[in-house]
Amino acid sequence: MIFDSILGLFSMDMGIDLGTCNTLVCVRGQGIVLNEPSVVAVKRGTNRVLKNGNAVGLVAKEMLGKTPGSITAIRPMKDGVIADFDITEAMLSYFIRKVHRRRTLIKPRVVVSVPSGITAVEKRAVLNSAERAGARRVYLVEEPMAAAIGAGLPVTEPTASMIVDIGGGTTEVAILSLADIAVCESIRVAGDDMDEAIVQHMKRTYNLMIGEQTAEKIKIEIGSASPLEQEMTVEVRGRDLISGLPRKTTITSEEIREALKEPIGSIIDCVTKTLEKTEPELAADLVDNGIALAGGGALLRGMDTVLSNATGLNVRIADDPLTCVARGTAVYLENLEDWKDTLESDEDEF
Repeated sequence: MIFDSILGLFSMDMGIDLGTCNTLVCVRGQGIVLNEPSVVAVKRGTNRVLKNGNAVGLVAKEMLGKTPGSITAIRPMKDGVIADFDITEAMLSYFIRKVHRRRTLIKPRVVVSVPSGITAVEKRAVLNSAERAGARRVYLVEEPMAAAIGAGLPVTEPTASMIVDIGGGTTEVAILSLADIAVCESIRVAGDDMDEAIVQHMKRTYNLMIGEQTAEKIKIEIGSASPLEQEMTVEVRGRDLISGLPRKTTITSEEIREALKEPIGSIIDCVTKTLEKTEPELAADLVDNGIALAGGGALLRGMDTVLSNATGLNVRIADDPLTCVARGTAVYLENLEDWKDTLESDEDEF
């Protein structure tokens, strides 16, 4: 262990937010150095990554929904966990190589964030993937803890801090105190489910088939959780399900808000369920401390308003919510010796 700490002085240790939609990498002392989509393009029927192993991230995302029969663009993470072990390993290996660039001969130690609700088998898959991708030692940190630290919450103090982290595949809701999670709920409903709800709305209402990238664009441009002061419209292009021909139509922010009601309702239920399980003293703290909102879902217009209305608590959006988890892993890296006992690592048995 002492030898490993000495090696740590010379290695480029990194924290990885291995997300369903995006992967962020931060390096100790440098902050976030990589933010790319969790997408890999492979030759169909194989696990061989295109372009000499470089068709990963931004390059691969541009191919989503546009590939010929011989190529498949894959998102190897689903609901915050590994859905395809080999492709995830290739993706991690690419990101680690891209950041590390063999600046030192010593392999890096890596802190990877994982959803709080994943199983022991899923944890082992993350550890093995990171290790085989080139990490010297791998540590796992639960996403709500990393998000809370990245959001600047006083998680080490004897007071309740509440974080709601709405990512691409999972929503993590946790109440933390004294450097540990007191109550936590994790549901596999998040940004991807909002995109799917928009896809289904376009099919039902307009007989128009759109891709996931178009759905995400609609969500970002006019999506909302609560009524807007000025409602918006956007032009949408896709394939007509009846004629099979390309077509465009105009939709409103009101109808997208209606389409998003179900996934947003599930997230609100998760938050209220967490609060119902909270000890009275911690619940009392939250009256003053409120809730911090992180993850890409925090950027949905009015998300903070609907959560505040449902709970009666103050809800604030964290600074740069998309990078909260990654910044939290950076804090772990900078204080690895202090936090090591709270992390699960490749030395532990599951």
